[in-house]
Amino acid sequence: MSNVTTESTAQPGGHVSLEARAGAENFPVALRILPKTTRRHLHALYRYARFVDDLGDEPVAGVTAADRTAMLDAFEAEVHRLYDGQRIQHPVLCVLAPTVVACRLPAGPLLRLIEANRVDQIVTRYTTIEELVRYCSLSADPVGELVLHVFDQAGPAQVALSDRICTALQIIEHLQDVAEDHRRGRVYLPEADLDRFGVRDTDLAAATASSTLREVVRFEAGRAKARLDAGAPLLTALRGWARVAVGGYLAGGYATLRALERSGYDPLPGPPRPRRRDIATSWLAAMVRSIG
Repeated sequence: MSNVTTESTAQPGGHVSLEARAGAENFPVALRILPKTTRRHLHALYRYARFVDDLGDEPVAGVTAADRTAMLDAFEAEVHRLYDGQRIQHPVLCVLAPTVVACRLPAGPLLRLIEANRVDQIVTRYTTIEELVRYCSLSADPVGELVLHVFDQAGPAQVALSDRICTALQIIEHLQDVAEDHRRGRVYLPEADLDRFGVRDTDLAAATASSTLREVVRFEAGRAKARLDAGAPLLTALRGWARVAVGGYLAGGYATLRALERSGYDPLPGPPRPRRRDIATSWLAAMVRSIG
């Protein structure tokens, strides 16, 4: 990995605009209090994850699922070139390359994020929560694993706990984005649960949530909280800045669950957003518990 060679050039097909959007957003754990080098590594990871997600999902006129799959394949080939020590050109990977070397990032989690977006081109609904969790193992869990590598604390036990947190956070995000996902032809609420509570597809397209849809969102939020709780012991297994960063993830998840509750479990008018004071309170509580 020490012989990684980069050559930063713009890519065709709208990649630059996607990268610009990625760079403009804030990585949730890149807190100002973290050391500058750590923030730079986390931003590089976020840029990668955001770009891959946009490549597989960002609405672009005239771009088909087959086109997206081809772009994902091309990007994956560039990732392999990075790990083979060959010259790379993609700006996102040029930014990531120093982090790959400095933090000894494995290729597996990076490639699973690409695979998740391939899945998005052919799977638009999930029958059971188990199927959705398996998808999250591709779309969310790798991010947590990579973050742990940045802090050099990616032991098997830590990664297993991180997976629970990341899956929970992904499910919570899906609960926030029910309306937007439905407009894009995707439903991440398990069909078995929709059927159990009597939710019809027309309920997902309404301006406000029906009582049955609210019950499903409440039910899935409870499941997500249980996963967050199960992953929370990760904080006590971490040290230093890693504990601070992961505490931020947990705090955001718990605060967003409270936002969903405040909305009456109705995400259809717009994604319920957590309040900053709720995030701060949750973060402080998590830090206190982790050292108690």
